[in-house]
Amino acid sequence: MPSFDIVSEVDQVEVRNAVDQANKEITNRFDFKGSDARVEQSETVLTAFADDNFKLDQVRDVLTGKLAKRGVDVRCLDLGTSEKISGNKVKQAITVQTGIETERAKKIVKMIKDSKLKVSASIQGDVVRVSGAKKDLLQDTIALVKKSMTDFPLQFKNFRD
Repeated sequence: MPSFDIVSEVDQVEVRNAVDQANKEITNRFDFKGSDARVEQSETVLTAFADDNFKLDQVRDVLTGKLAKRGVDVRCLDLGTSEKISGNKVKQAITVQTGIETERAKKIVKMIKDSKLKVSASIQGDVVRVSGAKKDLLQDTIALVKKSMTDFPLQFKNFRD
């Protein structure tokens, strides 16, 4: 029975490369001379540091630009609130979301079932598996999900015949 998986993945190597490039650009930019602006990475959380909120916005813009150039979809970034740290410096946690959380997966499954396509969708961890009798139905399902879910990056993997 033909099937495929709907996943949300981010290439961590590309994220690390983008963070390195952003830090390099920040250290070379004239408007950041003498400031403590940088981006640090730990697993799936990026932390942006700056002297004030304006520079924090600039650091975030540089980071999102580098991520976009490296092919990482910036819709997977979840921006936290900016916090004051020692003195007048600020930091902001930026979470790189991977996997489809349960609520979003339930919305995808409900949308597929409401479309009256003759396919079955099931949630398996942070992946939604769709299976059907014909390949054409699965391709229609992919088109439906691409058209409907535009607020979060989704990929379609493991297409089996």
